[in-house]
Amino acid sequence: MGEDRKGGQTGGRREGPRCIAIIGPFASGKTTLLEAILARTGAIHRQGTISDGNTVGDGAPEARDHSMSVEVNVAETDYLGDTYTFLDCPGSVEFLSEADGVLAGVDMAIVVAEADEKKVPALQVLLKKLEDHGIPRVLFLNKIDKTTMRVRDALELLQPASSVPMVLRQIPIWKDGIAIGFIDLALERAFVYREHAESLVIDMPDDEQVREVEARFEMLEKLADHDDVLMEALLEDIAPGKERVFGDLVDELRQGIICPVFIGSAEHGNGIQRLMKAIRHEAPDIEITRQRIGLDANADTTIQVLKTLNTLHAGKLSVARVLTGSVGDSDILHRHDGSESKVSGLFKLMGQQATKRDRAGVGETVGLGKLDKVQTGETLGGSAPAEQLYTLDPPPPVLALAVAPKERRDEVKLSSALAKIAEEDRGLVVSHTQDTAETIVEGQGEMHLRVALERLAGKYGLEVEKQPAIVPYRETIRGSTTVRGRHKKQSGGHGQFGDAVLEIRPLERGAGFAFDDRITGGVVPKQYIPAVGEGVKEALHHGPLGFPVVDVGVTLTDGSYHSVDSSDQAFRMAAILGMREGLPQCNPVLLEPIYQVSIFCPNDATAKVNAIVSSRRGQILGFDARDGWTGWDEVKAMMPEAEIGELIVELRSATAGVASYTKRFDHMAELSGKTAEEICSRFGRSQAA
Repeated sequence: MGEDRKGGQTGGRREGPRCIAIIGPFASGKTTLLEAILARTGAIHRQGTISDGNTVGDGAPEARDHSMSVEVNVAETDYLGDTYTFLDCPGSVEFLSEADGVLAGVDMAIVVAEADEKKVPALQVLLKKLEDHGIPRVLFLNKIDKTTMRVRDALELLQPASSVPMVLRQIPIWKDGIAIGFIDLALERAFVYREHAESLVIDMPDDEQVREVEARFEMLEKLADHDDVLMEALLEDIAPGKERVFGDLVDELRQGIICPVFIGSAEHGNGIQRLMKAIRHEAPDIEITRQRIGLDANADTTIQVLKTLNTLHAGKLSVARVLTGSVGDSDILHRHDGSESKVSGLFKLMGQQATKRDRAGVGETVGLGKLDKVQTGETLGGSAPAEQLYTLDPPPPVLALAVAPKERRDEVKLSSALAKIAEEDRGLVVSHTQDTAETIVEGQGEMHLRVALERLAGKYGLEVEKQPAIVPYRETIRGSTTVRGRHKKQSGGHGQFGDAVLEIRPLERGAGFAFDDRITGGVVPKQYIPAVGEGVKEALHHGPLGFPVVDVGVTLTDGSYHSVDSSDQAFRMAAILGMREGLPQCNPVLLEPIYQVSIFCPNDATAKVNAIVSSRRGQILGFDARDGWTGWDEVKAMMPEAEIGELIVELRSATAGVASYTKRFDHMAELSGKTAEEICSRFGRSQAA
C-alpha cells in the first residue's frame, strides 16, 4: 500500500443502508447481541433474554423450545440516521447452511465468540466460511464479564481459527478480577461500563497507561504490516496521527486482511455502543460490497435473495437485498431463466413481525411476498434477467431418516409440507426411494432432523412415524445350475401349460442381469420367450435370502409347449417356478453397499476418527492435510452403508461438534458369517419387492 495511502479518507461515514450478518459458535451470545443492539438503538424498549423467551430473534417455537437458533433471524434498526439490517445466523454446525444464502448479500459480519477452547474448532469453521466468501469481519469477544482469562491470552487462543491477524481494538479495565470497563486503543480513551446504558468516558487511569501504550503499539504493528508509511513511523518512534490509524483500520477491515476485535457483554449491554459506532464509520457500504462481488453500480435493478420463509398466513416470503435500483409492491422481477415473478407485498422485517411498506431502495433488505418460483440464492433482475452472482451448493447430508404419516390419508399433505420445509432449509434433502417405497429426509445431524419433524407437527399438523432408512442390501450367486420350471394347471376349458429349462450362472460384480436363449427346433415358440424373460426378472425381485438378486445370467435352453394351453402367463409362471427352485442351488450370498467416505476433522482428533471408522467395519485408506484448512485432516475410508447411518453422531462427539463427511457409492461387497445371518433374519423379508 505504501506512500500513496491517504489515511482517514476512507474512514468517513458512509451513506445508505447496511446489511450485516451476526455469526458465531453455538451459545456464544449472537441472539443476545442482536437484542442488545436493538435495545441500544431504540428499536425495542427493553432487552429481552433467551431464558424468558422474549427476544426478537429465535421467535420460532422450535428455537424457543431448544433455546437455540435454528434459522436466520432478521431485524432492522436505525442508528444515528443510518439503517441497519442484522441477519442473526444459527451457530450450530447442523444449521450452518442457513448462513450460505445470507453471505451472498451482506456488507460484513460480526463474529461473536468467547474465550472457550472447546469452541475454537467451531469458530474456525465459521471464519473459514466468511473467508471463502470474502466477507469483511470484526470479532466481538463476548462475556467479558465472566472471563477469567487475560484478553491477550484469549486472543492467542482464538487466533489459530483465523487465517488473518486478529487485531485487538480494546483492552479491559480490571477491578478485583472483574472487567469494569475498557480502553479504546484507536481513540486512546477509557470507558466504564454501565448496566444497559452507554459506557461513561473517564480519564485514563494512571495504572492502566503502561498497558494501553503496549497494547496500542501491538495494534499498530499489525496494521503496519500492510502500510509502509506507518511501519516507517513506528521504526523512527514517531507517533502516527489518529487519522492515519483510523484510515488503516478502515482499509484493512474492508479488504479482509485483518479481523478487528472488540470486547463486551451482550447480556448486560456493555460495549454495544462502541461496536455500533465502529461499524457506522468503518464497515463497508453497498457501494464497496458491489465492487467486491463484481456488480456494476449502474446495472439495472438487481436483487439478491438471502432466505426463503413459508408462513402459514402470508404464504411465501423471500428475504432479499436490493443491490442496485429499487423494488416496489406489484413490480415484476425476472429470474435467470427468463420467467417472471410478481412481487405481492413488500415488508420491513423485525423477527417474526412483518410490516408492510411501499418501496425499497439501494442497500435495503426487505421481505418480498409470494415469489412462488424464486429460491434462496437467486439473483433477480428488474427489466431483464440478472447475471447470477452466486452458486449455492447445498451441503452434503450426514444423517437420514425414513418418515411416513401416522394417518395414511396424509401422504399427499406430507409430501407438500416436506417440500416447503426443504425450500426454507437448504440443509435438508427429501427423496423417495422406489426400491423400498420410503420417503427419506436427510439432514445435517440429529438436532437438525428433530427440528424438521417438529416443524411438520407444529406448523403443518403432521405427526410422522420415523425409523432409520433401509439399507439396500442385495444378494447374488456364486454357483451355477440348470433347472426345469414347469407350470401345468387344468381347471375346465383351456388349461395352462408352460415348460422352460433354465441355465442359471453368476455374472461379474456390477453386471446386473442378462437373459438370452438357445432354443432350437421351436420347442418353445418365439412368442413365449419374452414371457420367460419377464418371469425370470420377477423372480429376481426376491431371492432365497429375501433380497433382490443381482449379477445373474439366465439362458433358456429347452422346454416344451401345448398348442392349446400354452400362453405368455403360463411360461412366465414356469420361469418363476424354475428360478425359485434353482437360485437356492447356486450358493446365494448377501451383498452390502460399500461407500468411499471422506471425513473432515481437526487433526488433534484424527486418531479418534480412525478408531471410530475401524470400529464400524471401515477400511482406512489413509489421511492427509485437508486442502485449504490449517490444522485439519481428511480421513479417507471404505465403509459399509449400514455402518454410516449414525456415524456423524460419534464423529461430532469426538471433535467438539465440528466433524463432517462426504460419501459416494463405490461397490457391492459380499457379506457372510454371523453379521449376514442377522441381517437376513431381520431385514430379508421386509426388503423383498
